[in-house]
Amino acid sequence: MQTRIDEIASSVYRIASDVDTPDGAGFSFNQYLIAADEPLLWHTGPRRLFDATHAAIARVLAPSKLRWLGFSHFEADECGALNEFIAVAPNARPVCGRIGAMVSIGDVANAPPRALADGEVLDIGGARLAWYDTPHLPHGWDCGLVFDETRKLLFCGDLFTQGGKGHAPVIESDILGPSEAFRGPLDYFAHAPHTRAGLDKLAALKPETLACMHGSAWRGDGGALLRELAQRIG
Repeated sequence: MQTRIDEIASSVYRIASDVDTPDGAGFSFNQYLIAADEPLLWHTGPRRLFDATHAAIARVLAPSKLRWLGFSHFEADECGALNEFIAVAPNARPVCGRIGAMVSIGDVANAPPRALADGEVLDIGGARLAWYDTPHLPHGWDCGLVFDETRKLLFCGDLFTQGGKGHAPVIESDILGPSEAFRGPLDYFAHAPHTRAGLDKLAALKPETLACMHGSAWRGDGGALLRELAQRIG
């Protein structure tokens, strides 16, 4: 396994861990660190990646200073190392949506979660983070995504997942084609009645950077790309 950390926007760092897979293609897990007044880690990563993620954060700031541990939904790669980070950062609290806090995080986390309502903004000093409920987008009724209003950056979770490993930190070339090729045989989207409306809501934010959880982050007209994804989903 290899882990690297790169700044993809002002004070926003992509922590990428590449792992081997049985088919030989490999896969990547990205965590994002916002080095704000109240530092936030978006996705904790799985527990088995804790040491690597912790070491990467330490290259930018002391992990003990983490204040917020955010994630889209309850899943191992989203928050598997949540309690490990709470143990090393005594002032850290989970931050998630109201459904996630109610059905999972309020029970499993060793610190009380900060539950955000749809459209609610969390100001961490140097970044204004707006939470948007995205139930079943791409999966899980507790799903939500965060938009950094300060940088016009959408932490888009499992949207635009790219298979393989060794991805560049941030690119401006096509990610929709590779992500759709990866989604095809797995089809991990929920295809709920409101899926397209949810993508349209995110597109209206006009993000300029998409911080993908798997693969490269992307820079460009995020609204147009999200609308194109909505057309592919149907």
